[in-house]
Amino acid sequence: MDTVDRTTRSRIMSKVGQKDTGPEMKLRRSLHKIGLRYRLHDKRLPGSPDIVFPRFKAALFVHGCFWHRHGCKATTTPGTNVDFWRKKFDENIARDRRDIEALQDAGWRVAVVWECSLEGKGADPDEVARLVSGWLKTNGTCIKVPCN
Repeated sequence: MDTVDRTTRSRIMSKVGQKDTGPEMKLRRSLHKIGLRYRLHDKRLPGSPDIVFPRFKAALFVHGCFWHRHGCKATTTPGTNVDFWRKKFDENIARDRRDIEALQDAGWRVAVVWECSLEGKGADPDEVARLVSGWLKTNGTCIKVPCN
């Protein structure tokens, strides 16, 4: 059962941002600190990746564990309107797959960094930035940075 009424919940959920989220900002600061430069939210690319490294032809998504269904402890499902949420989450996962495949088909390398690797106990954005930096210098096509 929800702790707030329907109108309040709708207002709260409408405020959830898609860009410049806390985890994304932490990673961007760490990447910049180690000398990596990038573009943000390139709408010309499938899925409008959060961070784009044109020099390396690499795109990076910072996925929220709740919205993109990582499977960690943050991957909860609301107890009300369960069918709606299942459908919403399934659509998010399908869209993520399509966007990654489209990027790879266009010759882009793709990284997915999960929110839990950047926030919470044991999270180290600087370590994640080093992993991304190492991946950029290789020929690896895809990397998923797991949680701690």
